[in-house]
Amino acid sequence: MNASLKGKLVVGFLLVFVAGAMTGSFVGASHARHLLLGQPHQRVLAERMRSQLRSQLKLTPEQMDKASAIFDRTAGQLEAIRTETAGRVHETIAEVHRQLASDLTPEQRAKLKEIDRRQKHTSEGEGFRQNPGGPQPP
Repeated sequence: MNASLKGKLVVGFLLVFVAGAMTGSFVGASHARHLLLGQPHQRVLAERMRSQLRSQLKLTPEQMDKASAIFDRTAGQLEAIRTETAGRVHETIAEVHRQLASDLTPEQRAKLKEIDRRQKHTSEGEGFRQNPGGPQPP
């Protein structure tokens, strides 16, 4: 392989790497913006339903006026289901951790508590609501 071909390959790989890095940055920034500045989940659901059905069914303005309350009510119901499910998932994980804790060394229990703390922080950042009266991690 001659030097010219090697140079072209290196430039090609660098271009692919830079393009991938830029794409990842844009996707990451878009996702972060959505999480940090996005509308509450319930409004997003209602707007998504409203938009999709308006375009797919070609609803008239009068039909949209009547359907708007239905979309909002349904989005509220879906949000309640999502919140309840997230709480149940957290309760189940907390129960597993409680059961495991008795068989762990003190160092492992401390690490498990740190894992729980990080997971709780991550979940709260994603908008999941934990049941305040529910089981607490060990």
